[in-house]
Amino acid sequence: MSQPRTGTPGDVEEIHWPSLVAAISSISAVGIAIGLGLPLLSIILEKRGISSTLIGLNTAMAGVAAMAAAPITTKLAHKYGVAPTMIWAVLISALSALGFYYAQDFWMWFPLRFAFHGATTTLFILSEFWINAASPPSKRGFVLGIYATVLSLGFAAGPLLFSILGSDGIFPFLIGAGAILLAAIPIFIARNESPVLEEKPELHFMRYVFLVPTATAAVFIFGAVEAGGLSLFPIFAVRAHFTESQAALLLTMMGVGNVIFQIPLGLLSDRIGDKRPLLAGMALMGFIGSMMLPLLVDNWLLMAGLLLFWGGCVSGLYTVGLSHLGSRLTGSDLAAANAAFVFCYAMGTVAGPQAIGAAIDVAGNNGFAWAIAAFFGLYALLSGIRLMFIRKRA
Repeated sequence: MSQPRTGTPGDVEEIHWPSLVAAISSISAVGIAIGLGLPLLSIILEKRGISSTLIGLNTAMAGVAAMAAAPITTKLAHKYGVAPTMIWAVLISALSALGFYYAQDFWMWFPLRFAFHGATTTLFILSEFWINAASPPSKRGFVLGIYATVLSLGFAAGPLLFSILGSDGIFPFLIGAGAILLAAIPIFIARNESPVLEEKPELHFMRYVFLVPTATAAVFIFGAVEAGGLSLFPIFAVRAHFTESQAALLLTMMGVGNVIFQIPLGLLSDRIGDKRPLLAGMALMGFIGSMMLPLLVDNWLLMAGLLLFWGGCVSGLYTVGLSHLGSRLTGSDLAAANAAFVFCYAMGTVAGPQAIGAAIDVAGNNGFAWAIAAFFGLYALLSGIRLMFIRKRA
């Protein structure tokens, strides 16, 4: 029996699996392309002699594009529908992914990054809204854990593909563009199941950024570490005398950790009324793990074990943060807040590559780990202070 289409996510009593399969499988195909593309593009630019700072600047265009796309995504979905907007985003991202191979001048990679990540941002926002529409509130963390697990499989498959395909020739780009195009299939099949945005949100877009600050700050930190880490970790690893293949496999281990941890973290968040201590704890784990990176550069196995555990804890910032957001809002307010959530993630993806790339140039290879530790430490400190203040006031 089909679930009636609705503008109020989270008002269902049972999980609506057809919608979940469509939304999750489509965004996971995009995850494969992003997981393949970020290390692929960074290694190509490194081979061309581009500095870490400029590589970080180019990667940061992803965040600029996402910040531009986030406020208009819900407007496009209101006007054209969720599924048609997603299909157009699939086409734009696939064409721009293939365009990187033909763009030989470095400056051309900036508009390509903008087009690719603007389109994928639209896919993420509308997929997550679709998932919320198919999820009962009592099981939201569990459903988001499934979403994050499958998406993590996509991100883990990307670096694994990179370790097999390498960075030469057009074939890696064809694989990435093809994976994205596959995302259109489940969206088209389930197009009549997609939710409808019937009413407009009550607040201005920017108000949603500050409505749930613990969640939006968490996803800002996660965006900074994910974008900066995925794009610049291959450089850190190669300079630490790992091979390209070993570096890609280390990223894969991080992705495996994401897969293992997401459903347990989602289930845990469903059992916790106040999710803020859990978010602070995961940030503390991120700080400790990043500080250990320079100590393990001589041992691939220990590095892989650290990234397996560390990557799983860190990625929970997104899953638990999104669950915290969903526990506070419903309807089009939740759709707009999810766009604001992705907007903050995008701000992180601008700050992260720039800060981490500059740290490598200034402090040497260990600057990679120190910059990531600074992001996590700042969030853990500020969120801890805020929790103490809230409890004293209560």
